[in-house]
Amino acid sequence: MTQDFTRDKPIYSQLVDIICGDILKGKLQPGDKMLSVREYSLEVGVNVNTVQRVYKELESMELTETKRGQGTFITIDEERILHLRENMKVKLVDQFLQSIAAFGFSKEEIVQILQRKEETK
Repeated sequence: MTQDFTRDKPIYSQLVDIICGDILKGKLQPGDKMLSVREYSLEVGVNVNTVQRVYKELESMELTETKRGQGTFITIDEERILHLRENMKVKLVDQFLQSIAAFGFSKEEIVQILQRKEETK
């Protein structure tokens, strides 16, 4: 299953976001062993060097830990995952606000729409 990527963001960064999303959704659990670099490269259809960069980035974010001879594992540190969750929320809201501003919508207009949506649930 190869992945479709957008042109506006580096592939490695998109893969980091995908894996972070999988962690937040619970698709990847704390302590889970990740695919090897080669396996993941084949799964998503990208160069091995790109996946190595992804794994290195995840490790620098302290979301994974590589154990020599065993592989790469999702962190068991719940605080790190909560930190990721909080950072992702802020990042997504910032992107959303930039998008609505680019179209000339005010925050107040968006709040009104969100409130109406909430009322119709």
